[in-house]
Amino acid sequence: MSDAEDGYISPPVQRAARLLRRIAEGDAVVNMSRTARELDISRTTLLRLLRTLEAERFLESRGEGGGWRIGTALLGLAARGFAGEDLAESALPVLERLAEELGLSAHLGVLDGREVVYMARRAPNLSFASNIRVGSRLPAHAANMGRIILAHLPEAEVRRMFGDGPLEASTPHTPTSLEALLAKLAEDRAAGLAWSDGHYEPAIGSVAAVLRDASGRPVGAINVSGQVASFADPERRARIGAAVSAAAAEISARLGFGGMRKVA
Repeated sequence: MSDAEDGYISPPVQRAARLLRRIAEGDAVVNMSRTARELDISRTTLLRLLRTLEAERFLESRGEGGGWRIGTALLGLAARGFAGEDLAESALPVLERLAEELGLSAHLGVLDGREVVYMARRAPNLSFASNIRVGSRLPAHAANMGRIILAHLPEAEVRRMFGDGPLEASTPHTPTSLEALLAKLAEDRAAGLAWSDGHYEPAIGSVAAVLRDASGRPVGAINVSGQVASFADPERRARIGAAVSAAAAEISARLGFGGMRKVA
């Protein structure tokens, strides 16, 4: 049966899919008239598709005259589709053990555009536990799981994601400019961990570590969180940081990562 004979085919969705495939294969749509002609659609329809896909972050503009490229939301969606199950399967038993060992809530997050999405949570059998729920979305530049992932991406990629405009402040500790964010990411990268002492939620402390796949690319992060007082003692703080680092290394090894790679 042809597409034209299938009554369940949605032509607008089909046109969007064909446009995405074309851009992924190398057509940046610099010449809109040519692309519209080759896709057998009007130039107006093409422009509407481009703007709609940009609004959903499936496409990104390359700037004046540069055309379009596949956006971070679509890349993240594809990556989670292929790797999300393996990532969660690899992380969950480690998170469970980490939460019980430290008496803190343990979380798994992935980057989706400029947000970090909480994919899993394990809480210890204690009266206090984090209020963050699976599916929660936090601004990546403000939350420490987002920061530690960004810290291990190439700087050029971070610059493309956040541009030159001001960044929204969640608290007075949040970086509100690209340069301030890059400076903070450099600190996190040097430390190997991203710490927060009430910097996102008052009275809540946390520390995050990056997760890498077999290629060395950051694919997510884990963190533990609890009352700020849980992180106050230097010896306990060091033990928490070491445990989170070891847990992240174990999960990364399960994903096939075999060693450190330099950030471009």
